[in-house]
Amino acid sequence: MTDIEIPLGKRTRQYRFFEILPAFISYGLLILLVVLSIFNPFLAAMYLLAVILTLFIKSVTIAARTIQGYGQLQSAQAVNWQKRLRDITIAENPKKKLPESIEKGFHSKQHLRNLQAIRENPDDYPKVDDIYHAVIVLAYNESEDIIGPTIEYVTKTRFPNEKIIFVMGYEERGGDEIRETVKRLEARFGKEFYAFLPVCHPDGIPDEVAGKGANATYSGKYLRKWLKDQPNIDSDKVIVTTLDSDNRPDKGYFSYVTYEYIVHPNRDNLSFQPIALFLNNIWDAPAPMRVVATGNSFFNIIISMRPHVLRNFAAHSQPYKALSAMDFWSVRTIVEDGHQYWRSYFHFDGKYSVIPIYVPIYQDAVLASTYWQTLKAQFVQVRRWAYGASDVPYVAVRIFSKKRTVPFLSGTAYLIRLIDNHTTWASMSILVAVGGWVPLLINQESSRSIIVHELPEVISYIQRLAMIGIFITIFLTFKMLPPRPERYKRHRSVLMLLQWVLMPITAIAYGSLASFYSQTRLAIGKYMDKFDVTEKATK
Repeated sequence: MTDIEIPLGKRTRQYRFFEILPAFISYGLLILLVVLSIFNPFLAAMYLLAVILTLFIKSVTIAARTIQGYGQLQSAQAVNWQKRLRDITIAENPKKKLPESIEKGFHSKQHLRNLQAIRENPDDYPKVDDIYHAVIVLAYNESEDIIGPTIEYVTKTRFPNEKIIFVMGYEERGGDEIRETVKRLEARFGKEFYAFLPVCHPDGIPDEVAGKGANATYSGKYLRKWLKDQPNIDSDKVIVTTLDSDNRPDKGYFSYVTYEYIVHPNRDNLSFQPIALFLNNIWDAPAPMRVVATGNSFFNIIISMRPHVLRNFAAHSQPYKALSAMDFWSVRTIVEDGHQYWRSYFHFDGKYSVIPIYVPIYQDAVLASTYWQTLKAQFVQVRRWAYGASDVPYVAVRIFSKKRTVPFLSGTAYLIRLIDNHTTWASMSILVAVGGWVPLLINQESSRSIIVHELPEVISYIQRLAMIGIFITIFLTFKMLPPRPERYKRHRSVLMLLQWVLMPITAIAYGSLASFYSQTRLAIGKYMDKFDVTEKATK
């Protein structure tokens, strides 16, 4: 079996090389502009123009995908996925006639083809009535006000509650308060599901990073033991979903995942990724956090339109059979969600994909007890996400290995894209914001060059054209916002519009700087080995 674990202790020279590589490239992209500005300002201008034009082309594509993704989101939410499961139940029975009228709309023609395939080969597809969902909600020290609505949302999905196994995974290090909270939640919701399983993750287990992955894996192992004693449940037909304590699934989510699981022949080699929208408390969050949360939400919509680059993020679902075979999630990283893609990719020798689920899991924007703590908490959250750069060495050493088990060309393409994503995340906002002035400030003689002298104006003009994408985002944001709470006056809506002037600042502070922080720590070997839980406050 392929080794899919992150190394402990001292790394090999090859591993260390690739740990340093993201920071080397990110810093190098900035340093290159300075060096060229000193020795050849014209080349510096050409370099920066190439960067800006590349980003402009990307922004045009992003604008198109934003509109397309929003349309997919609206269409998929309008589908009655439970009815489509009933259609499959009819197709499973050769004595019943296939439905004459198929619900029109999202992928309706594909739905008809799926029904015909099931009717022709019913033994190749699991039965709808045999599918169970295990929902693992993970908590550290969150209050009942945070966790309670999440569980309530799970109870109100259209998938039958009697087919849901609810696992409440909480941390021993959260203290007595979280233990009492879980007891109250079990009393409130224990009878709503097939089973309600409270699981306390012990503190101090050797070789574990204190974080979400370890908690989820401990809960998964508990579930494995529990399933062995359930004669009425086929564990090979259980789908596992992990949720944070503030995650609230769309009503159709579990039915939609069940549908996609059934109709895909390679179902055990798949995971299912919903669209994370950070909108639960968007009206309450400070303006900088609203910009970050909205930007992240639209990034998730956009990336869902590119299944070939889609990765696991935050809440996601995966067959229990596959999870158990790979011993669930990594307990050695603070970015267990994104890393789970690579664990699965190498476990299945490259034969692994992520299926987009075009309905949302609603999450909280960052909101702590004070304004300044909120600003800090946002940075801590983003730097944790940016520590996904630690996947670069993990992937590279398995691609450039004599024991490689995945295709070399496609694996290398994935690695290049992974490196590009992280280095772009770190350097591009700074280059765009201040790069145009660097040649003029560093090399006084460069002012004699018309191209160099006009560079800031040229960049400004390109940026104004790129604002089209921002306007699209703003328009769609107002369509997606939850209703304005009564405690806020109408001027709050105006602030929702004016907040976008903060985007250049948030892009640098919560994009570039957070990425440089994580990549620098990875490069110098000062590993981030503790999951800093984002404080969650309510109003």
